[in-house]
Amino acid sequence: MSADANHRLARMLEPAEWSAAGIPLLRNPREVVSGLHSRHRPVPLTAVVAVLDQDERIRASASFSRRATATDGWIFRNALLAQLRRVIPHDLRRRTPVRTAVLLYCREGEARWTQEDGAWMWGLRDACTLHGLRCGAYITLTRDGWQVLGEGRGGRRPSADSQPEAFTGADPPTPRAGGAASDVLRRAVAR
Repeated sequence: MSADANHRLARMLEPAEWSAAGIPLLRNPREVVSGLHSRHRPVPLTAVVAVLDQDERIRASASFSRRATATDGWIFRNALLAQLRRVIPHDLRRRTPVRTAVLLYCREGEARWTQEDGAWMWGLRDACTLHGLRCGAYITLTRDGWQVLGEGRGGRRPSADSQPEAFTGADPPTPRAGGAASDVLRRAVAR
């Protein structure tokens, strides 16, 4: 096996490593999954990264299609970090993270763990560290339903084939533009 292949395998988390990492459990995973499904309508090979506040309300989210052919946590980390930087300022100045990032990945196949999932988990954990967020749940969405990996919780709806339910949660407040505070925030995000 080449050195590059060994390095790529190191950028992946096994289910036992993920469980041992102390990832906080979602209080109501069905609500989070339904909210992300109705907002983004993911199809296979779509990743949805969301930032939750302390009350598990979605404060920001972004979806994107997986373009890389390689299953490498480093590539996934960079894609997640780019999306996080686009939708929410970092929390690197805080001593401890107050917001949590979760990842919902819609894919083909069964709900059980794959090496691709391990690479997404590594990428999510690393992106959270670099953006000052607490690493949260990794959720797969397949034709069989959804599954919070490492927790054993899941459901049949929504699934990769289902129509989104009506969104009942409150959308995050829209940021106000203009003024000195916006310029300071813009410069902080650019750093």
